Amino acid sequence: MRVVENCGCFPTGKHYPGIAHLVHVQTAGVAREFPADGVWMDYPIAFIDTETTGFDPKSERVIEVAVVLGKGGEIIDRKSWLVNPGKPIPKASTDVHGLTDDQVVDKPSFAAIVAELFLALEGNVVAAYNAPFDRGFLQAELERAGVTLASRPSAFHEDVSWLDPLIFARELFKGQGESRALGAVAQRLGVVHERAHRATDDAEAGLQVLYAMSRDARVPRTYAALIQEQRRLERSQRQAQSFWRK
Repeated sequence: MRVVENCGCFPTGKHYPGIAHLVHVQTAGVAREFPADGVWMDYPIAFIDTETTGFDPKSERVIEVAVVLGKGGEIIDRKSWLVNPGKPIPKASTDVHGLTDDQVVDKPSFAAIVAELFLALEGNVVAAYNAPFDRGFLQAELERAGVTLASRPSAFHEDVSWLDPLIFARELFKGQGESRALGAVAQRLGVVHERAHRATDDAEAGLQVLYAMSRDARVPRTYAALIQEQRRLERSQRQAQSFWRK
């Protein structure tokens, strides 16, 4: 199998009749369950958000997880779990999301909700706003819970990219001098976002932002093209950040 960054068949860019059916080309970052050339808006999407005890997934824990399901621009379902993190919630974190120790003391551990979470993600393209944050915390929790890589959904495999509207927000609104935080981007796009920093509300606003961005001609329509453009923008943004740190 050959993994590529674009949809060409060979390094020369030429197609070779008679052997094309023997070559399996997988676009980098695309989940195998979904046709790369399909319109991503038509695919079921599971938009994830987490609330945590802090910022470092190595030492901090997840206390809330939400998955908002959508398809074709419409919200289909919402699922959420409060989680006992097994450690006190710092006041600085409570000041952000409002969750306290009393609200999670009788809730299940993360390991106890894994099966339900995986079921919610099954058959969906996974997305998150600032995906590395949520993905990093969930991966860390799965490791603590002893969930093997082989038993995780493909969305948690390293070769699959999550859709991340933050990356597109940085590009679409570049040079406009406003925050790229979810609330600011939602307001700019006319998306209602009533309770910031609660997982369900953030996940729903994030999915609505993603759908709103689909109306911009600069956002690709097919799944593979969207992932490839996202990966290109992410590389460019990382390079720019590295330059300004010097």
